[in-house]
Parts: sequence; structure tokens; C-alpha cells
Amino acid sequence: MKPHFHFLTLFPEAIRVWLTTSILGRAHEAGIFDFSLYQLRDFSNDKHRSVDDAAYGGGGGMVLRVEPLVAALDYIKRQIGNDPFRTIYFSPSGQRLNAEMLVEMAKPLHFVLICGHYEGIDQRFLDHWVDQEISLGDFVLTGGELPAVAFADALTRQIAGTLAPEASQVESFSLRDSVTGGPLLEFPHYTRPPEFRGHKVPDVLLSGNHERIKTWREEEARRRTKTLRPDLI
Repeated sequence: MKPHFHFLTLFPEAIRVWLTTSILGRAHEAGIFDFSLYQLRDFSNDKHRSVDDAAYGGGGGMVLRVEPLVAALDYIKRQIGNDPFRTIYFSPSGQRLNAEMLVEMAKPLHFVLICGHYEGIDQRFLDHWVDQEISLGDFVLTGGELPAVAFADALTRQIAGTLAPEASQVESFSLRDSVTGGPLLEFPHYTRPPEFRGHKVPDVLLSGNHERIKTWREEEARRRTKTLRPDLI
């Protein structure tokens, strides 16, 4: 079994492009993960295919209704069968997504990813049908498609075969300080030409001395982490 992402969304076409392009596209073709797209309007119970309504209590914006959400989830669960699954909703109220969470979740599992819109979704669906809420950070996006795709992208990178082994070991947060064992940001990278408009590539990277290069990279990773993300130290 491999990870399978089930996207429940109003805009499936936006998700398909990302998951069939570049590294993710190659990983999907190689069978490392799978995905399915479900149009929420297909589960509406009226002829206009509406899935939202005004919020009780007044205020601006519309709320996604509980009936089509539950109907869609019931349908997805029938497709999954008896395999384990986790239903995730993306919201500023959720737990902040980080590297440790992704490592823990990178396992053969069905992920049902609920992409909200408008003012959000009926709280009853969150209370009784959602297993986990996840946030990308302390900001609000127009819809849940971006965080859902970001989650699938970041999690797929944790799965063996998506990246070359050495690439995944030196990425930000996977890279570890040899002294403290804590996470580091990735060291800077350079390529040709060796000099451009007076800006030179560090000499050590041109030296061919792999031990010096390894030491320089860890020092730079430590320096960048201290400067840019002191909270990780």
C-alpha cells in the first residue's frame, strides 16, 4: 500500500496540475503515491449544485453546508474500504504543520483532505467527521487547495524514492547539527560562473577538498539558522 491523497474541493483542476508536474509528477508515475479528486458540487442535493449557505447569526460570507460534505466523505470512505484513513481540514485554527509532523505521517495511509472556502465549513462537520485540523501558519488563504497541495507535496518528499537519498538528508530541518543534534536550515548553494559582476563563489567550494567543504557547509547552515531562525537553536 502507498499513501493516497483524496482531495475534496471546489476546484479539482487546480490540484491536478501540481500533482502531475515536475518531481511530484514523476513520483506519481513511479507509483510512489496516488491521488483522487472529488468535486464537492457533485454531492449537492439540489438542482443548482449549491454547497453553501448564509451563516446563522448573520455576518458576511457563506458557509459550506454539512450535508454535501458528509455525503462526499461517505462516498470517499466507500472507495477506501477497510484501509486506514485520516480526514484533515486545513484552517488557521489547526495545528501548525512542521517537519516532525510530516515524518510521523509519512506512512501508507489514505488522507482525505478537505479544502474549505468562503467563511469556512459548518462546525458540525469539524466536530464529528474531521480527525485533524492543520494550518500552514498564522495567516488566512482564499481556499484550502493551496495548503492541501502543500501538505501532499511536503509529505511525499518524505517517502523513499521521491528524491535522491542524499538530497533528502541535507534539506532544511532534515539537516542536523553534528554537535547539538538540532535541526538546521540548509547551507547556501552556488553554480557557474565562479564570478559574476564582482560576486565570487566561496573559494572553499572550488577547492575540491571535501572535508573542508563539509565543514564549511555545516558552519554556514549553523550561521543561517542562528540568523534567520533563532527559534530552532
